[in-house]
Order: sequence, then structure tokens, then C-alpha cells
Amino acid sequence: MAPFFAEDSGLGRDARVPSRAVPGGLQQGDAPGLYGGTEQPGICDVERLKRFLTTPRNDRKARAWAAALDLRTDGIPGYLDRLTPVLLRHDTLALNHDYKKGKAVPFRALLQAGIAILVDEQGLPSVKCSCGNPLRPFEGDTSRISVTFGDGNEKWRGYDRAEVVVVRPAPRTLERITLVDVQDSGRGIERPVGTTGEADADFDATRRRAVPRLAGTTFGEASRRLADAGLAVAFRGEEPPPDRARVIASDPGAGAELRFGAYVTLSVAAESATEGRTSAPSPSASSTPPVGSRPPASTGPTPSRQPPSKAPPSSVPPASSAAPRSSAPPTAAPPRGTGSPPLATGSPPTGEPVTTSAAPPVNSSAPPVSSTPASSAPATTTPATTAPVSTAPATTPPTPSTTV
Repeated sequence: MAPFFAEDSGLGRDARVPSRAVPGGLQQGDAPGLYGGTEQPGICDVERLKRFLTTPRNDRKARAWAAALDLRTDGIPGYLDRLTPVLLRHDTLALNHDYKKGKAVPFRALLQAGIAILVDEQGLPSVKCSCGNPLRPFEGDTSRISVTFGDGNEKWRGYDRAEVVVVRPAPRTLERITLVDVQDSGRGIERPVGTTGEADADFDATRRRAVPRLAGTTFGEASRRLADAGLAVAFRGEEPPPDRARVIASDPGAGAELRFGAYVTLSVAAESATEGRTSAPSPSASSTPPVGSRPPASTGPTPSRQPPSKAPPSSVPPASSAAPRSSAPPTAAPPRGTGSPPLATGSPPTGEPVTTSAAPPVNSSAPPVSSTPASSAPATTTPATTAPVSTAPATTPPTPSTTV
């Protein structure tokens, strides 16, 4: 792999973080507890990355970096100032980029939990910290993704393809991101967007939160109310219902007390016949989030393995083209929940299978190919191709995304 900057250049430090169980598939960028944090500063050195990209000798690289994110080079400093450093708490699919022959070359990648990234104001992964690679949203049919490990890579402990997530933009611009301390799950962190930890405020993540009354609201409004309450929204189906779909019930119901980040499944009714039927999420248990179904394996090619970095992420094979960043934030649908079936089922989106190959575990100093998170050990990321994603696992310590 050919990252924009060497994994050992001091731009970021991954951590060892086990991927947490989720009720499947899509996650909204403002889902409470989607990302993690730590008391240790410096998981992403935003100022150093800014210096690298504004140094005259890196001008060609800066132009390619900016183009991957639909920016002008003079807009790079302001853009970086609006990003927020976090740690992945799930194995996450994204569109990563290599730097080859003066251009940013996109490829689908599976980033291992524990990799340090920068997210934008809608909670979307935007930069892989250890190597500075630009990230775009993953586009494709998540139900057809097949992740396989090969080329000498070993599957990292705790990997479960049914728990791989794709992040969709929050339906609003965020002012702060609520994180969970990756070393103390009872400690919550409120981090103002655009800050690197100096303005963090702690809160008790063990405190129970009451489910608000949601029947009669729209899906978009219900999602916001749950996020404000420190709870996540779940639904059944490959895509979330439209924002204007009417919520008719929640599970657990109003008044139920749940821990921070617990999932609440919303049931909605279709708004009109022309829109088709919207999926009504099945209720999730208050203590246990709904379980997502495993995507079928596809026969697509497997991605190439990437070099490790301090935080080893796994890399996925390159995609034919970068997925454009949407200006309007899509409503994110939380993972599939288990429980009663939806009132109506929506037709799941179709997409090409993605293949991911996980790169060898990397330290933050390790090469960009595969990344394994590492507080002590890095996370790994595997690139994915349009064919099913095959990922090469990180070594004992998580490795940073190989294609960073």
C-alpha cells in the first residue's frame, strides 16, 4: 500500500479496542457511544497533519488529498480545524485512499476497532490519523459483503462480520460528540466538535436514561430525541425509514430506563403509497441490542494486504471510484434489531459485493496498509474491492488500516 504519510510519522496512535456487538449494519454518525475516547491526549496530531499538508514540498500530495475530499488546497486548514479525533469501537467499512503517481486512489477498506480517526461535523470518518489518509463514506450493499482473511494475515480476535458497521451522516450538524472511554466503559466523554480533548467533559455512562415518548413523532425527530437522551435508534431493514415516516411505537416503550448507548427500536408506518412501505424496526431488548444478520458471502475478489502501522488497521481492495460525499446528511439507521417483525418491510438496497483484505497489524508507527488499533497494540484495516471484502486481520496487537 502507499499511504499519504508513513504510519510512523507521529500523526496518530491507535489503541487496542475489542469491537463491540451491535444490532447490525448501518449506524448514524451521532449515535451515542458509536466512537470511543481516552484520557490520554494525542491520538491524532491534527496540527502536525496540517503542517504536512501546507508545506510547499508536499504541495502535489496536498492537492491530491484535497481532491479526494472535494476541497480546495487553501481550504485544508479550516477543514481540519472542524474535525474531531475519536477511536473506532466497531470494525468499520470506509472508502480509504492510497497516494500513487500524484493521485489519491480510492479503495474499500475495513478499519479495525481501535483505529484512531478524525470525524466531521456529521460524525462521518474523514481521515485515518496514523497515516493521514482521507476517508469517504462506504457505498455499497452491506448485505453482500464478504470478508475473508488471506495472504498470510490472521483473523483478529473478536472479528465477526455480522458486527461490521457502515456510518451514515447524522441528520444534523453536531456541536459535540458523546464518546465512551475505551479503557473505562463507565466513563462517558462529551467532546465539542473541532476540539482534540482539551475541552472534554466527563459524564456517568452507567446512569440509566429514560426512553422518551416517541409515538406520533417522525422518525427523524425520534432519532434526535433518542440521541439527546444518550440512546441509539435501531430499525429493521437495510436502510432507515425516511425522516418523515411516522413513529407508531418504540421498544422498549416510553419510560423504560436504559444504560447510555442502548438501542431502542422504532416501528413506523408508511407515509404514502407512492413511497412504498417503510420498514418498521423490530423492538430491541433494553439490556441487549438487536442482533444483526450475517451478510452472505460474495464471490468478488479479495483486497490486497496493507503494511502495518503502530495502530494496525486492516485494508480493503481499492474501489473503482471514490464514493462522493453527500451534502445532505442521510438519516442513519442503527443496526438490525431482533424482536417483533416490522409493521412493513422496505425493499433493501442492492449493491455490489465488497471484498476486504485485512492488512497486517500495524502500530501508529507501522505502515499504512493494515491498521490495528493500539493503545498498546495497534488496529488493522483491510481494503475492500467492489467484490466481497476480504480482510486480513491485525496481528496480536491491532494494526492500523493497511491502506492508510
